[in-house]
Amino acid sequence: MTLISRILGFIRDVIIARIFGAGMAADAFFVAFRIPNLLRRLFAEGAFSQAFVPILAEYKNKRTSEETRLLIDHVATLLALALFIVTLIGVMGAPMIIYASAPGFAANTEKFNLTVELLRITFPYILFISLVSLAGGILNTYGKFYVPALTPALLNLSFIVSALWLTPYFDPPVLALAWAVFIGGALQLCFQIPYLTRLKLMPRIRLKTNDTGTWRILKLMGPAVFGVSVGQISMLINTIFASLLITGSVSWLYYADRLMEFPAGLLGVALGTILLPSLAKHYSSNSTEAYSKLLDWGLRLTVLLTLPAALALALLSTPLITTLFHYGAFTDNDVFMTRDALVAYSLGLIGLILVKVLAPGFYARQNIKTPVKIAVITLIATQLMNLAFIIPLKHAGLALAIGLGACLNAGLLYYNLRIQKIYQPQPGWAIFLVRVATALLVMSVALWFTSGTDASWLADTAITRAGRLAIIILTGACSYFVALWLLGLRLRDFSKNQFEDTPEKT
Repeated sequence: MTLISRILGFIRDVIIARIFGAGMAADAFFVAFRIPNLLRRLFAEGAFSQAFVPILAEYKNKRTSEETRLLIDHVATLLALALFIVTLIGVMGAPMIIYASAPGFAANTEKFNLTVELLRITFPYILFISLVSLAGGILNTYGKFYVPALTPALLNLSFIVSALWLTPYFDPPVLALAWAVFIGGALQLCFQIPYLTRLKLMPRIRLKTNDTGTWRILKLMGPAVFGVSVGQISMLINTIFASLLITGSVSWLYYADRLMEFPAGLLGVALGTILLPSLAKHYSSNSTEAYSKLLDWGLRLTVLLTLPAALALALLSTPLITTLFHYGAFTDNDVFMTRDALVAYSLGLIGLILVKVLAPGFYARQNIKTPVKIAVITLIATQLMNLAFIIPLKHAGLALAIGLGACLNAGLLYYNLRIQKIYQPQPGWAIFLVRVATALLVMSVALWFTSGTDASWLADTAITRAGRLAIIILTGACSYFVALWLLGLRLRDFSKNQFEDTPEKT
């Protein structure tokens, strides 16, 4: 289901790139959309989910169904009220928010005013999507993973329809994209309501300010903002830096980030979604060995699938960008500028996905303190790298800082899981890494000799590019997995059940 959403996301970005390119209107929209999108990841997918799901799992396993229902009611009511207030503040304070998040836009009155107008339309998205996250947390806890995974596809469909058919009715046309965000958020919320109703868990309006479970969630949620979403905070600061660079910098970073988000979302979000409620269940039942085995499964799967994805993003950066975006208003220069950012991002892909696997190891145990400390260290380090890289590398330096910061974050999380004896590696890691490294070498040779020159990709037609890229990706994937198979590694060895069987309760 996540794959379906990501493919639709690519289609949406191809259409946006073709119509708007990387000019002033695109920069304005990406800044306006990034702010509610950042809040979504900070408070909805990030802090709220990490605080809400473990406690909901605890109630589900140890409390009565009525107590669980009351917890959902109280949390939903308080969340909706707080979000409504935040939305009003965001809409009224849009000019100040743009001054703070994209100060470079203030030098161009037209660009600044357009960004403010776009933000006012898109800001209510945080209200819709945070309630969607609440519903998704409930559904995931009750094993209905496919519904929250498919839900984001509705936002992408809203973008596609609005960009293709509504742009002629707006002046400027980019306003259609802002309304697509608003409509997409509402559609996602409506889509999940019937599934909550079937589970008899549709929230009711009940405000109780002294509810114990709700306050436990709030106490966990505050510091979790930094623990899980440090990458998004860094992205916002990167937007501030990028707004000070030449026009197009914000858009180049956006398109490169979207390509990187495909593997990050497909694997990282999917793994994190499954791991958090599963780990919380093992923790609540004191299944310490199963807890460690489940983390080991997530780490091995991440290494197995993320490293080839990162290598492919770097080696195939120009083929990917030209095939997906090099049409209409998206120029040759935009291709090369986006390529530089994508190569820089690819260096940190493994770190970005590992954080999605390692952080739940702490949050499932309701340990917020450790990841928060690590997040603060990572945030400081990332901004120091921004200052060091932005002058020589421009926008690509900002992407590189994000990637290296994610690797630092993942490394510190792993170190603390080990020293706190939460995670113990299972046998066979050394031979596993040797096999993966050998297969990566085989794949890199295959991609290098089949990808061709940058000039050939710029000159090819759309159909030729798509055909060439499909053949190259198939060649790279086959070379990688065939090499693993010849080295004795089988994908069935990564069945999640093999890492969770016969849990030992202590």
